[in-house]
Amino acid sequence: MGIVKSAIIGMAVILAASYFINRPEREIPKLPNTWWGRGPAKEEDKNIKPFKITFTKELVDDLKVRLNKTRTLQPALEDSQWTYGVDGAYLPIVIDYWLNKYDFKKREQFLNQYPQFTTNIQGLNIHFLHVKPKNHKGKRVLPLLIQHGWPGSVVEFYKILPLLTTPREEQDFVFEVIAPSLPGFGFSSSAVRPGLGSPQMAVVLKNLMLRLGFEQFYTQGGDWGAVILANMASLFPEHVLGLHSNMCIVLSPWNMLKMILYSYFPSLLLSAEDYHRMYPLSTRFLRNLEETGYFHIQSTKPDTVGVGLSDSPAGLAAYILEKFSTGTNPNNRFHDDGNLLKSFTFDQLLDNLMVYWTSNSITTSMRIYAETINKNYLKDELNTIPITVPSACAQFPHEISYQPPSLIKHRYKNLIRATKMPRGGHFAAMEQPQLLADDIWTSIAEMEILRKKEVKN
Repeated sequence: MGIVKSAIIGMAVILAASYFINRPEREIPKLPNTWWGRGPAKEEDKNIKPFKITFTKELVDDLKVRLNKTRTLQPALEDSQWTYGVDGAYLPIVIDYWLNKYDFKKREQFLNQYPQFTTNIQGLNIHFLHVKPKNHKGKRVLPLLIQHGWPGSVVEFYKILPLLTTPREEQDFVFEVIAPSLPGFGFSSSAVRPGLGSPQMAVVLKNLMLRLGFEQFYTQGGDWGAVILANMASLFPEHVLGLHSNMCIVLSPWNMLKMILYSYFPSLLLSAEDYHRMYPLSTRFLRNLEETGYFHIQSTKPDTVGVGLSDSPAGLAAYILEKFSTGTNPNNRFHDDGNLLKSFTFDQLLDNLMVYWTSNSITTSMRIYAETINKNYLKDELNTIPITVPSACAQFPHEISYQPPSLIKHRYKNLIRATKMPRGGHFAAMEQPQLLADDIWTSIAEMEILRKKEVKN
């Protein structure tokens, strides 16, 4: 290492250490219960109303007309597979299944198998699944709020719900699960004015749990759900008993600096088997640059791209299914079919698409990027507020980003578990429900032991 480079690194360390040592301790900000509905704020309708997903004949007929009129699509370049995105020669296979093999009536019944409700929170009609355990035989029932991300929906949880609400002999508790559609996603209404980012969604969903009578609860999530639950835990630790995340990432300046510094001495941060998850930085940077074009456009002009996706079901399918392919395993882009059916079925993937299409929510769902990734959010540094509640991280090998526990602890001050999972990627609840459920059970069991000790003391 050259003298100049060593000097630069040394100066950076000194400046960073000085900044963080002398930095005043952050106070937890008080986010207001902003009214996000139309017109001036008024008294909320606190009723909790049953809800059913409905694929009307008019909607299905219109969808089929649009699918039938899909233009001939351009095939991928020779030997490029899905490296440029979804292969236009493959998408007709998806369209044919959607038109001729997807049983709309049976899938509607499938999507309505769990109790669903809506209630008005801060002017928004929030849709949620509420699944209670059956035959829990005296076991304690713990409320668990689970949150999805983009481009997912509550459909991601259909396999894991029975795994969480069925009692286990070795545990003295079982879960009662509340799975909301995030505001602007699926059948939850969207804000009519700017400002509803991930911290504000944490306020809405916390108030949903209070509406349902849960003063304290556990929470779990991935993708934006992980971001929201982190905000919820830092802003409202009095309500969050503990959190379980399958996307623990701390994007503080100090962590970024550490990642750069450790790139020269990675063995001090990572085991050799994990080196490829973070380094070399140039490879990781270029990989992220290749896969995050959507992130930039949705953080700046979500409504523009939303026009095409709201109007064309083929376009919506291509845009979302590409994320399910590469999010599950980045190497899937080297396969002619994107390896879509290796981890999912067409019915599962189309169920998720139908939530977006039926509710016409693709545009409003993408706005979470613009409402969160902006100067106001970064100025407030809400993503740096320490999380003091008991926390656990399930780290799947093909998650879009990885940080070792030593970096995660910079924000998650009470990290009790960080489990390296044997397989799986970004959509863990849908792809690896058993693995994720097992880790949730084990993690919260440890949190409950800690809680009992605190009560005794």
